[in-house]
Amino acid sequence: MPVVDVVNLDGKKVGQVELADAVFGAEINKHLLHEASRWYLATLRRGTAKTKEKSEVSGAGRKLWRQKGTGRARVGSIRSPLWRHGGTVHGPKPRTYTYALPKKMVLGALRSALSAKLAEEKLTIVDAWSLESHKTKALRTALGKLNADKTTLLVANGDNRNLELASRNLDGVKLAASGVLQPYDVLRHDRLVVSKDAAARLVRALDPNHDPAAAPQVESIAPAPAPKKEAAPKAAAKPAAKKTAAAKKPAAKKGKE
Repeated sequence: MPVVDVVNLDGKKVGQVELADAVFGAEINKHLLHEASRWYLATLRRGTAKTKEKSEVSGAGRKLWRQKGTGRARVGSIRSPLWRHGGTVHGPKPRTYTYALPKKMVLGALRSALSAKLAEEKLTIVDAWSLESHKTKALRTALGKLNADKTTLLVANGDNRNLELASRNLDGVKLAASGVLQPYDVLRHDRLVVSKDAAARLVRALDPNHDPAAAPQVESIAPAPAPKKEAAPKAAAKPAAKKTAAAKKPAAKKGKE
């Protein structure tokens, strides 16, 4: 396993860390790097180009002159693509340029990119991104001590507000999380500066031989018994209304006169 020195933001050595051969010592596959770069750049294209067709440009739809007898070419509309200010034929339309790339190819390209940076001795591992201020000057001074004078890609693990604010105003410096690191960004920047925690996370995520963490054994718990529904209290019986005497008497039948 390659052993890399761990330095602080002052450029002083504070320890060493072992990196996995499968991640930082893999064989560099240029074909995978090319395919991953094309795929990433294609996803960045917005695809909003649009031209107007014959039915979309302004202009009347009447026939400009009669079909025969003028000696001129026959024409049906001023919006014809043959005319100036007319419509465009087969022009671009809004579309998406994204396409699917197998995940194994992306991960393989990322291993190749990280291995290339380590082979070129352009990989620096810092102990932690412990910035006391969000000022750009402090980060610029720290990068100078880390020999990151050219374009630099910073890789961090977790939220770091001071690092985010200090790095976004530096030309040629980009901050990326370890979980969304792209091979194109690694190749595009001259220096790669990774925190110790981010390097460990990259090893866990990219090492194909790394055993996944075993889930703790949890005893099965019996479901709780359903609560019994209490019967609603019966309503008290209402006393029957007494029928009036008049209601009990049958109606008198009218006799024949």
